[in-house]
Amino acid sequence: MTTARAALVGDTAIAILAERGMRGLTHRAIDDSAGLPPGSTSNLARTRAALLELTLARLTELEEADFAALIHRAAPPGPDLLAGLADVMAESMHLAITVDRNRTIARYELALEATRRPELRKVYDEIGRRFRDPAVALLTAAGSSDPVRHGRQVVAFGEGMLFDAAVGAGSIPSLADLKAAFAEFLAGILAR
Repeated sequence: MTTARAALVGDTAIAILAERGMRGLTHRAIDDSAGLPPGSTSNLARTRAALLELTLARLTELEEADFAALIHRAAPPGPDLLAGLADVMAESMHLAITVDRNRTIARYELALEATRRPELRKVYDEIGRRFRDPAVALLTAAGSSDPVRHGRQVVAFGEGMLFDAAVGAGSIPSLADLKAAFAEFLAGILAR
């Protein structure tokens, strides 16, 4: 985000998506919810496509900042790397399920919309690589025999757990349960 107004519009759009879904996301709804003068959001993002891209960019900015902070806490290469990775992944997941649940729901709304909008799909897929690449790098450091495949598997495993806890029929797992799940999964794919 380059401006405070763009951040406000993006944050408000995320909240609206989580609360009202894709149908509730309108330029007017953002103006009203953010306390902006009528037409402010339209001046910033003229079309619906531009509004969705702005929202996705803001969501990504917020999630990348959180993820980067957690990644830096992962243990350095060595015997503790596996535990450090499991801890980071579990903490990231726990935040997404609890504190940042609205962001998670908004991301799912945008993901579903991207299946119908090729221009948004392109942006969504490019952003996804920015999260998968660090997973590949960490799995390489952990000694994975196939870090690209394992990186996709870790992301898919995490996404499945996240979906189940945030919007599925599952219960919200504790941080300890998430750490155990990621440790077991990582031990399985990194077994020699």
